[in-house]
Amino acid sequence: MRLSGSITALATPFDAAGDVDVRAWRALVEAQVAHGTQGIVVAGSTGEAATLDDAEYLGLIESAADVVAGRIPVLAGTGQSGTRKTVALTRRAAEAGADMALVVTPPYVRPTQEGLLAHYRAVAEEGGLPVVLYNVPPRTGGDLLPETVAALATHPRIVGIKEARAEPERMQALLALRGEGFSVLSGDDPTFCRAMLAGADGVISVASNVVPASFRLLADRAAAGEADSARALDAALAPLYRFLGVEPNPIPVKALLARLGCGHGLRLPLTPLSSAHAAEAEAMCGLVRRLEADPAAAAA
Repeated sequence: MRLSGSITALATPFDAAGDVDVRAWRALVEAQVAHGTQGIVVAGSTGEAATLDDAEYLGLIESAADVVAGRIPVLAGTGQSGTRKTVALTRRAAEAGADMALVVTPPYVRPTQEGLLAHYRAVAEEGGLPVVLYNVPPRTGGDLLPETVAALATHPRIVGIKEARAEPERMQALLALRGEGFSVLSGDDPTFCRAMLAGADGVISVASNVVPASFRLLADRAAAGEADSARALDAALAPLYRFLGVEPNPIPVKALLARLGCGHGLRLPLTPLSSAHAAEAEAMCGLVRRLEADPAAAAA
């Protein structure tokens, strides 16, 4: 399974009592597949992995793998602050049915580049799953540099990177590492169209939780080099990108999902969307419905 196209970092729906809403979860996964999503991430930061207990975490992977039934890759978020913990969680994700592990740079501990090399090699060799690197410095406090990625990209069990830094220079440095065994994926919705037009393989997205059909079309257009039509659809999505940044992820996207009938809220320490943004959330639901009804027409 080579990663490409539109991949969704799934939110985890909870019911009114605050428990995982299994029915809503399975419906969300099926809707993603039905609308063309080319891979899903289970229990990443968008999925509020830090708030899940072990049984919930494994149950989400198991049910996602059951619903997907091999149609698209299932990636599990397994990155922890320690290497031994990351290896152990990756093994458990493999047993639960994940196809790959999305492994964020160790949060908070801020290892050196040498430490990152050793960390990722250990996870790749001992974790039992192909590894996708994940770099998101504002959340982790560390930065996985391109030269370190270059050293890791040759490892047979390290199969890609999700790069959330938005600078074109960073993406350009990584694009030289693309190959049959290593995918370069954007982790930044507002700039993923630019990244794909420059040669990136795809995106791991938050926005595609609510606009999966639009993101699939945009990824297809960008991959085909259809720059004008890709940019037109990207521009139609720009208000959604802005809204999803008004409060920390996944607060805004879960507000939209709740309004669209999928789930009821978040777990502490995350709190519901501020009332100051309620009217904008309603407007975004209207935009989402228009886009998803006919993405090509909405961007014309």
